[in-house]
Amino acid sequence: MDINEFRNRMFNQEHIITGSEMFKKFHELSQEAIKITMEINNKYHTPQEIIDLFSKLTGKNIDKSFRLFPPFYTDCGKNITLGKNVFINSCCRFQDQGGITIGNNVLIGHNTTIATLNHDYNPKTRGNLTPNSVKIGNDVWIGADCTILPGVVIGNGAIIGAGSVVTKNIPSNCIAVGNPAKVIKEIEE
Repeated sequence: MDINEFRNRMFNQEHIITGSEMFKKFHELSQEAIKITMEINNKYHTPQEIIDLFSKLTGKNIDKSFRLFPPFYTDCGKNITLGKNVFINSCCRFQDQGGITIGNNVLIGHNTTIATLNHDYNPKTRGNLTPNSVKIGNDVWIGADCTILPGVVIGNGAIIGAGSVVTKNIPSNCIAVGNPAKVIKEIEE
């Protein structure tokens, strides 16, 4: 299975059975991601070296405006898509198999977790997985210690308050806070 087939199957939210060919592809990609993130996290790199390593991690060209403060963790890497002028602060964790798309001019605070997989509810098949992508629009600010769950779309210009757990879509130009995150204010332009 090549990376394009993997991404297509993730995009289609194909149910992943423990031990299947797709499950084995997860493991293969995870091992590659571990190697690259260990390199990112365990010694100093210039901003350009970080861009080069993140390009290798994602398998995509990352814009020269990208900034990352390590450490950074992911268990795949190949299903992350970044716009321009994205900043990811330290200790973020991306579970990106299901797909994480981040727009332009996005700030992601310390310790943010973005998840794109759910386990099966049935205890006998709990190891099975269902992917569901996360999409973050342009000009979004995600505060520190946030968790964004599978299937969430965060609209352009939104702010997610520190410590929030985002379980549902957040409209554009709104401030959302809490667990679960709720819109508390619209942002006037």
